[in-house]
Amino acid sequence: MAEEIAGGDLSRLRQLNSLTMVRVLRAGEPATLTELSARSGLSRASTEDVVGALVAQGWVAEVPPVAGAMGRPARRYRFRGDAGHVLGVDIGGHRVRALVTDLDGTVLGRAQTGVAETAGRAVRLAAADGVVTECLREAGLPAGELWAVGVASSGLIDAGGRVVLSVAIPEWTGLDLARHFGATFAGPVVVDNDSRLAALAEQWCGVARYAKDFVHLLAGLRTGVGLVIDGKLHRGFGGAAGEIGALPNVGWIRAQEHLQSWDGEAADLFAAARAGNRAALGAVRRYVRDLSVGTAALVLALDPQLVVLGGGFSRSADVLLGPLRKELDKHCIRTPEVLASTLGEESVALGAVKLALDHVQPQLVP
Repeated sequence: MAEEIAGGDLSRLRQLNSLTMVRVLRAGEPATLTELSARSGLSRASTEDVVGALVAQGWVAEVPPVAGAMGRPARRYRFRGDAGHVLGVDIGGHRVRALVTDLDGTVLGRAQTGVAETAGRAVRLAAADGVVTECLREAGLPAGELWAVGVASSGLIDAGGRVVLSVAIPEWTGLDLARHFGATFAGPVVVDNDSRLAALAEQWCGVARYAKDFVHLLAGLRTGVGLVIDGKLHRGFGGAAGEIGALPNVGWIRAQEHLQSWDGEAADLFAAARAGNRAALGAVRRYVRDLSVGTAALVLALDPQLVVLGGGFSRSADVLLGPLRKELDKHCIRTPEVLASTLGEESVALGAVKLALDHVQPQLVP
């Protein structure tokens, strides 16, 4: 408990107590001082002092009493999510999305647009800028009110927000995404790999909220992986953790070809398989068989609690999950639970939002 620290700077102690209270308030429903004291581990007196200071600073608000309540109800307090806003941007091979949220993650604006797979750097960045402008307009916010911007992109991303290598997007290697968006926004810009941020979103508000160790498959027109180990997003020494699809023997590149053999979109193939079409079912089996090889290798190496099927193909989980579980049973010593993401195609953008929120978390209390 922060208030038990002895012999330190009192201003630092107050800051730690305030941060503790902010985390408690953000994690739960509005609460009374007594409830906040129990949740935070601070004494009742310290809780009252800290909450009073946070109210004065604009971080916390008192919740109006319920109409018609008997007697004088105890005062309840909530974190003011509307005190700040962040932006999450997902720049993909075929589509660009953006979300604006408050500090609680409540979506206030969203926008998206399609982009050609062959589009070069200038066209794709122009599409991203247009989507961001539209998203801010829908949210009714000027760019200057954003506290931070999170950006998701395919490829290897260094700590400074530069794309070290991208094979999925033309003219993308070497692009400094942090600098590009930093020219528009005064706040910090943080960038990470899209598959990794999809896993972050799943841990934040998806089916993996209670899993400390899980593998997230971003399954769509390409396949990527995000790893969470011991409750933390795993990037690896050089930011290349999870890039198992680079091994030809894994078969993830070949897996997409099974779907492309069908005359139509992948969604049409899955619909035909759902209807019992034998050719479509055969294509799905071949796709899942190749997908399972790399997935099983990760399961054997990490022994995760959970495997999450995310990305655009998660909408066809009813067709894919059963065959995937059967294939994993063939390869794994212990097959983890296999679940479908419920976040849909916004998962990566939500992960970019969470990346931005995590970046501003230490700045919430001065």
